[in-house]
Amino acid sequence: MEEKKEKIVIVGDGPIAEVAYEYFTYDSPYEVVGFTVDEAFIRRDMLFGAPIVPFQLVQETHNPDEHKMFVAVGYPKLNRLRARFFREAKAKGFSLVSYVSPRAFVWRNAEIGENCFIFENNVIQPFVKIGNNVTMWSGNHIGHHSVIKDHCFISSHVVVSGFVEVGEYCFLGVNATIADNLKIKKNCLIGAGAIILRDTEEAGIYGSQMTKPKEVTTLVRFGIEEDK
Repeated sequence: MEEKKEKIVIVGDGPIAEVAYEYFTYDSPYEVVGFTVDEAFIRRDMLFGAPIVPFQLVQETHNPDEHKMFVAVGYPKLNRLRARFFREAKAKGFSLVSYVSPRAFVWRNAEIGENCFIFENNVIQPFVKIGNNVTMWSGNHIGHHSVIKDHCFISSHVVVSGFVEVGEYCFLGVNATIADNLKIKKNCLIGAGAIILRDTEEAGIYGSQMTKPKEVTTLVRFGIEEDK
């Protein structure tokens, strides 16, 4: 276990927050000293011996000058819920940290933004740019010169080839494959096992082995009335 040098509060108290606690506690220099969720969703007082406090008051219980924050939320509403907490945490004055597993291969000139959650066995090749608030579960390959923009969720064993651009608020399912030199437009849902061989349409849903969207959706379909 690494020596703890800084204190963090985790946003969330569900399974992803529990996983984040494990990684930060046993494989990072950060000490998890609390959890926070919207007040209406507080169902218990403690998690792993740390208090769960209302997000509306977290800046009062945990001074942003003394604590940093990590948003451990999944992909509801195409990552909008995580994006909302990301924005509001910064507005409260918190600095947001990233977790990058020491068991991931990250080339020296790859760029990784704030509040990223990068698990073990990810391969991030030269000149890759990972935006803010991106989750990459275990075992993905991000090819050279590719760009993953803000608020994306990449499941496990996804292959993103070279010179690919993945737009904001995308979800890439398990074992999806993206051919090189393509653009995945924002708000796309790429299903498990999908093979993408050409540029997508914005807000498209792509199923297994499809090069055209099974159905072009709207933000309203995901419970999102506007692009925030």
